Amino acid sequence: MPGLVNTCFLKGGTVSVATAVVGDAPRIGARLKEARQKKRLTLDALADTCGVTKGYLSKLERDQVNASVASLVKVCAALELPVGSLFDDAPSGEVVRAQSLPRIMFGGESMTEYLLTPVGERRVQVLLSRIDAGGGSGAEAYSLPLDVTFVHVITGELRVSFEAEADGTFAGDEVLLGPGDAFTFSPRRRHSFRAEGRGGAQVLWVLAPALPEELPTRKQELPQ
Repeated sequence: MPGLVNTCFLKGGTVSVATAVVGDAPRIGARLKEARQKKRLTLDALADTCGVTKGYLSKLERDQVNASVASLVKVCAALELPVGSLFDDAPSGEVVRAQSLPRIMFGGESMTEYLLTPVGERRVQVLLSRIDAGGGSGAEAYSLPLDVTFVHVITGELRVSFEAEADGTFAGDEVLLGPGDAFTFSPRRRHSFRAEGRGGAQVLWVLAPALPEELPTRKQELPQ
């Protein structure tokens, strides 16, 4: 059954909230299983590569468990399946109506996400996330092969944590964002995020360029 999502629009410098009807949670398990079988990988082999259990992967392929963002990125990299290709079923029109926001699956815990830009738009990708209290990307940090990430907190609080780099390039730190706050950072830094407080958070993400739908010339490295 379709669900409801509170979608925020800026009007006159203030934030108003409208209710939109959205579809069921997208199912990505069959696509992951097909990619694994094409590579002739067993569940055991893929689990060893990704550092997860065979049982976890089996449930993921049957859409019985939600992957953390880091785990999904790892699985897609091991399968040479671009993360952006998981959004192919979303509408491709230039206008995305509030009454029919396309729901996507990009991993994470206790959160739902919606794609606000057309599937074919490669210059930029905009996502809307509704995150329950304590939910987020998952405890494990991850990185994305993009140039920049912009995040704007519409409601609630969001904590973005960065992992220290082994080569000393970046120190570990974190940023706490409240309603109306915005933050721009390099998604190549290993990071994670979670909603703080009791009410959860609603967040707008801008990724540039969009997550690749095809494999880059140079194979994407697996997150450590």
